[in-house]
Amino acid sequence: MTSSSGSSRTSVPRQRQRRSRRRSGRTPGRDSPALSALGDFQTLPLEIFQMVLNYLSVKDISMLSMVSKTISGRLINYISTSSGSRRLLLQDFHQELPARRGGASILEHYKALEFPITAIKSWLIRLNHCCLHLQVSCFKLNGCASPLHCLGLQCYGVFLQILTAGWDELECHRVFNFLWELSNLARKVQTVVSSKPGSARRLELRIRLFCRGVLLSPGSRRSDSAFWLTRILKPWPMVNQARLLYIIFGPVSSRDGHVVWQKMIEGPTDETSLKGLADAIKLLYGTEAREWTADDVISLVDELSVVPQEWLMENNARLLLLSGNSICFTFLASKAVNGRAVELARLMVFMVLVCEKDLYCMDWAVKMMHKVCKVFSTPWERNNFLQCLENSFARMLMDTLQAVLAGERDEEDSSFLNLFHLMNAQANFHKEILYMAMASSTSTT
Repeated sequence: MTSSSGSSRTSVPRQRQRRSRRRSGRTPGRDSPALSALGDFQTLPLEIFQMVLNYLSVKDISMLSMVSKTISGRLINYISTSSGSRRLLLQDFHQELPARRGGASILEHYKALEFPITAIKSWLIRLNHCCLHLQVSCFKLNGCASPLHCLGLQCYGVFLQILTAGWDELECHRVFNFLWELSNLARKVQTVVSSKPGSARRLELRIRLFCRGVLLSPGSRRSDSAFWLTRILKPWPMVNQARLLYIIFGPVSSRDGHVVWQKMIEGPTDETSLKGLADAIKLLYGTEAREWTADDVISLVDELSVVPQEWLMENNARLLLLSGNSICFTFLASKAVNGRAVELARLMVFMVLVCEKDLYCMDWAVKMMHKVCKVFSTPWERNNFLQCLENSFARMLMDTLQAVLAGERDEEDSSFLNLFHLMNAQANFHKEILYMAMASSTSTT
């Protein structure tokens, strides 16, 4: 009896202990999927949860946003608050480099916003966030008092790139229209393309910085850049497209950042001044820019060569070389087809000169000439072009020699240097032609 009663006394507490453990595991609302997805955060009021987020790094918040839809929803609410916006959208844009938390730059901080932003599924909600954050003064077209020393537009470009990741073209069209209207870009662009070049220098600079920083953000995919650049240029006639392209990608002053309109007219320029324009032309000519035909791009290059006045032919030739073989051949072939042999020959001579000056392989120029010769439909047209080519060499040599004999010298003695380069260019060009001729005759014997 004693043993049985003792066993009964010991068995009851065990049963109660098991029940108590089951009860302690239950919490009000345990069956709610939304609350269970919050885990231990479900015991915290929303205000306390957001206070906790203030102590997390952007990377930690990014990782937290992937835990569950419920937590992601709370993070969206946090981003919408003034404290969350200040926390994630830093605004110390005028501290050029770095030493922020862990030595990270502000651009790297904005790149780290990818997961919190992409957690917002609806494009409409994301667009509302875009509108909300455009209230930051340095994100606006005319918002910053020192735009050349500000990273605000670049940070907004990164933010916009993350915001529109994975969207189709129709949705991106809506984003562009939204930014176009909000920034009043249409009226501002109309002002600069219809005014005398340089008469609205500050506005030209603002448009350049906004387009390059926000819409054509560095590091964007080529397809994205092609889309945004097409949206910027296509609403305008070809002559305005060329002017706008020069404003966005043309050479600028190292002193104040303003567009240098006379750079292509006053003298030969360097590759650095033309690289931006060449890259933009290659982008429009590539397969990513589906709305542009080869004729469109060639017409744009032709129109660009007279912005704001007719360029020096050497600068035209250098731009074509930087734009790549395909564009260069298409441009030259269009002149051959249209019977502009004299103009084609003169341009070819300057391309030979650029090859000599910039240390390109001269056999490239010979192969390009050989390829262009095949475009002519009759032997007479081909021979006429070759005669024009030699006449252009002779005329340029005589003009340069006359300038040297007349004593037209400057501090760099450019006349004599031009004669030196031109004579070497002609010699190396004809040497490559002889090499090609000899190789051809050897192979046929």
